[in-house]
Amino acid sequence: MPLELNSSNHPSHNPTSLAYDNTCKYLAEKFPAAFVHWLLPIDEPTSVQVLKTELIQEPIRADSLVFLQTDNQILHLEFETRPYSDPPIAFRMLDYYVRLKRQYSCSINQVVIFLQQTASEQVFVSEYTDTNTRHSYRVIRLWEQDPASLLSVPGLLPLATLSQTNSPRTLLEQIATQIATIEEPTQQADLLACTQVLAGLRFEKDLIRQLFRKETMRGSVIYQEIREDGLLEGRQLGLLEGRKDEALSFLTRQLTRRIGPIAPETREQIQTLSVEELEDLGEALLDFSEASDLTNWLNERQP
Repeated sequence: MPLELNSSNHPSHNPTSLAYDNTCKYLAEKFPAAFVHWLLPIDEPTSVQVLKTELIQEPIRADSLVFLQTDNQILHLEFETRPYSDPPIAFRMLDYYVRLKRQYSCSINQVVIFLQQTASEQVFVSEYTDTNTRHSYRVIRLWEQDPASLLSVPGLLPLATLSQTNSPRTLLEQIATQIATIEEPTQQADLLACTQVLAGLRFEKDLIRQLFRKETMRGSVIYQEIREDGLLEGRQLGLLEGRKDEALSFLTRQLTRRIGPIAPETREQIQTLSVEELEDLGEALLDFSEASDLTNWLNERQP
């Protein structure tokens, strides 16, 4: 069975959501059989293969495509942190389906996995309808999922942080314990990094730092990838660990990448910020598109 993951080019994705999307895609690429076993009525797929996620015609990229060779079918996954997108999720699923059918001519199972709990009615939409067209797909809201099925499989442990529970802290402790039992260092580091990223959608940063050791996570390929892309928020880069000089250096680089050169007077304003304020700026800059956004943010925090 083939599987392929690439960064999605959905126009609705911003840098913050991309961190979560890329983490989920990485998990599906490294542990495809775990996702197949979880989402499809198949005991053990005998052949797993990563497919290209760039689809024909005007290129668009799916989040994950898993080909079950023995059953001649494709499992198509889309991971969403928000209920809305442009074009809408339902229309995208129809578009993906038609392209996949044209390209591979086999049975296609589509699943949209919503990561972050919301009251929006859009997360209950599971079909696209038009005058002469109706297309259905499966929707999973992680916060409604029984954590037991996710806790029993290493590749799904990071997703378990977002599953149903009456005691979120206990659930996070269970996940931390499970990850600690993984003997292979690289796999443990990767799953730890993915878990910490996804847990950020639900848990306070102090609790995450308390239960998961950053030293282990830093050896992870996915952690390094997200860090290099500037997609991991400041709190996950040790911004609150008292290293103000490192925080300033990091934020200056990220700001320059997003809005261009920073004026000297603006640099001076940034240097007067506390470590906690620098963390706030690390999160806010993800929404900046021009220098005035930074200026307005700083002015709002002046006494």
